[in-house]
Amino acid sequence: MTQLSYAKGTTDEPLLEKTIGQALRDAAQAWGDELALVSRHQDLRYSWAQLDAEVDRIATGLLKRGVEKDDRVGIWAPNRAEWAVLQFATARIGAVLVTINPAYRTSEVEYALNKVGCTLLVTAASFKTSNYVAMLRELGPEKLPHLRSMVVLGGETQEGFEAWQSLRAEPDRERLAAAEATLDCNDAINIQFTSGTTGFPKGATLTHRNILNNGHFTARAIKLDVKDRICIPVPLYHCFGMVLGNLAALTSGAAMVYPGEAFDPKLALEAVQAEGCTALYGVPTMFITILAQDDLDSYDVSTLRTGIMAGSPCPVTTMEQVMDRLNMTEVTIGYGMTETSPLTTQTATDDPIAERVGTVGRVHPHAEAKIVGLDGETLPIGEQGEYCSRGYAVMLGYWDDAAKTAEAIDADGWMHSGDLATMDEHGYVQITGRIKDMIIRGGENIYPREIEEFLLTHPAIQDAQVFGVSDEKFGEEVCAWVIARSGHSLSTDDVLRHCKGRIAHYKVPRHVRLVEAFAMTVTGKAQKFEMRKMMEAQLKITEAEQGGSSIRAPA
Repeated sequence: MTQLSYAKGTTDEPLLEKTIGQALRDAAQAWGDELALVSRHQDLRYSWAQLDAEVDRIATGLLKRGVEKDDRVGIWAPNRAEWAVLQFATARIGAVLVTINPAYRTSEVEYALNKVGCTLLVTAASFKTSNYVAMLRELGPEKLPHLRSMVVLGGETQEGFEAWQSLRAEPDRERLAAAEATLDCNDAINIQFTSGTTGFPKGATLTHRNILNNGHFTARAIKLDVKDRICIPVPLYHCFGMVLGNLAALTSGAAMVYPGEAFDPKLALEAVQAEGCTALYGVPTMFITILAQDDLDSYDVSTLRTGIMAGSPCPVTTMEQVMDRLNMTEVTIGYGMTETSPLTTQTATDDPIAERVGTVGRVHPHAEAKIVGLDGETLPIGEQGEYCSRGYAVMLGYWDDAAKTAEAIDADGWMHSGDLATMDEHGYVQITGRIKDMIIRGGENIYPREIEEFLLTHPAIQDAQVFGVSDEKFGEEVCAWVIARSGHSLSTDDVLRHCKGRIAHYKVPRHVRLVEAFAMTVTGKAQKFEMRKMMEAQLKITEAEQGGSSIRAPA
């Protein structure tokens, strides 16, 4: 009988059936004096008892403002201690935290706040080149009709904004207890906007049960406990930071360490050294940047043991270097999506090396995974198809968008990822690309991930992104953007020579461009659709001028 690409996670440990607020009370009781949170750029440190007390102050302040269960409270800010405090405070009273991408511009934040009807917004004054206060003033009350009040982090009260300190109030135990008594772990508690390549972002709506359990089982997978320190340079507005970071710490007693407002390789390394971090999180591009630091060997990373690499496919060579040069011998790869809280598969710290560097692991506890074909039927082991998952981690749905929800979650509860994958006979999953990223060149299906992995075998290539660009003759052609390693010389001809005769001719990039950086999201994911637009515009100019910087390989 043919073995099918289907796996079910263990159920030996029951799911946590409590709210995030209850989990924080439990943490404060179990590990009261132990370190809970370090925000290095703010010089702030909280024990679990101190964090619980600060959350009570802010939760009481929210109640006094008239914030009630199910009200939407937005946060638009980079990584700061107040971010975590607000995450736990809204959960304590049942308000739904709406996480806003720090990179959003005026029209995007207007859409997000209005889509879900945010009544209160906590915002940074500014971040990088974005002046949040100016953008919100530009929108004004007429464009944000649901918003009753805005609170600005850091500094004093500004016109139209109140200071964060104004939210702090003497804890009202009776009122807090009454609010908590109305909550259920299946209540919606978080809305995160997914960044689609087309159309408006969709608000993935997640429950206490969704994200608390995902944090818990992630912590269990990397064996976190009260002695651990997690370096979290990934953004908190995304599941990676707020669930795999904050909630994994909450359910294990490990400390959250924020190196800075945003990712900086030197700040991350400084945090690891100064705080004795045992775990480090990042998307592959973050780890690639850390490994490329000229003075990497001057930092003491001996305390590192584990961590998570997720967010996009991880190059095998990067994984090997992380284990070797960063001492992360128990590093794991996780895979999932915002809509699944996020992880549904993860490697184990003791998996065989081939599986640890070459797969995204096996299905998480209390979850199911399968690989399906175009007809929706489960495929035999080893065949490539779409990855689908089911279980406690699947979101309630997209906020106020039943049609999009039905497209994503089928009648049997399976969340369709849009990712191409295979599963082996032991249940290990390999992500082979995005269905929409697949290049069709003259009838040949080409998967960019395969070419990217091959390009990274060149000693002078630090990172590579492969995508399709339109072509009159073949419909699409293969294009590669390549970043050279520091101190190495690399030409487009070097890249082409590396490919020819070693991969099929139709996979050899027709266009190669040497770049210093890729078009990226704030979470470090490559935006191939943006690179495609930029490349096609450049090719039109080059074609018109009959020359240019883009190199074409012979057909």
